[in-house]
Amino acid sequence: MKKMKKLVPVLLLATLLAGCVAPAAPAAAATPPTTMAETLPEPTETAVRETEAPAPARVLPDGCYTVDFETDSGMFRASEACNGKGTLTVENGTQTLHVSLQSKKIVNLYVGTAEDAQQSGAVWLEPTVDTVTYSDGLSEEVFGFDIPVVSVGQVFDLAIIGTKGVWYDHRVSVQNPVPQAGSYTCAVTLAGGSGRASVASPAELTSDVETLTATIQWSSPHYSYMIVDGVQYDPIQQEGNSTFRIPVALDADMAVSALTTAMSEPHLVEYTLYFDSTTLAGK
Repeated sequence: MKKMKKLVPVLLLATLLAGCVAPAAPAAAATPPTTMAETLPEPTETAVRETEAPAPARVLPDGCYTVDFETDSGMFRASEACNGKGTLTVENGTQTLHVSLQSKKIVNLYVGTAEDAQQSGAVWLEPTVDTVTYSDGLSEEVFGFDIPVVSVGQVFDLAIIGTKGVWYDHRVSVQNPVPQAGSYTCAVTLAGGSGRASVASPAELTSDVETLTATIQWSSPHYSYMIVDGVQYDPIQQEGNSTFRIPVALDADMAVSALTTAMSEPHLVEYTLYFDSTTLAGK
């Protein structure tokens, strides 16, 4: 089956919003570790973005989010049917990720190292049986897991054990949260340029589950257009301060450009926008 493109069809997104899967009762626990050789290949890819230094825990406002589940191996990742994504549920400040894996070959997870997973009293995460549906309509059963997440955006240890009873160490992270479809507000900061320009904060955001779109209002009426990821966006208003509607991401330094006519000649100025997910609020 061909690898799915990053932007999935609308039908798949609707399925993902509903949890991407139809969870069933937890599957039976794995047998204790043995010395038999594991059938899972050793990790061959590095996809996790390591953090340079520990940072305060990032806990999102209560709600449901579509997130990217990033791992250090192509052998341990979310099902293709879910486009590498999972569902993060936040309730009373407790964050839980549900992710459907590629098959039933991984039978338990442990939040921590493989060594710690084998210690007396270690609590293994039990799988659920999930039904995933691919873009061609084919469905199959895979194992899914509910994983506690202390901090969004930070890398953490997550050990796995397969059907032959051998534990492996992995590093994973939860990135790019997108809330359920609806309208929101979110604090935004602007850096770059001469320092004299600013944007209104909080900004209004709209989610369609797949992407977030923000309304950016500048402190000046002299911006003719903005460029985001190589795409030009024109103002959405005719009078008053320049206002644009652009795609954005939470918790990321977004490089954008804006053409200003406030100087003697038009200049394309580089800026950075940052949307803080912890300030996200529904309208």
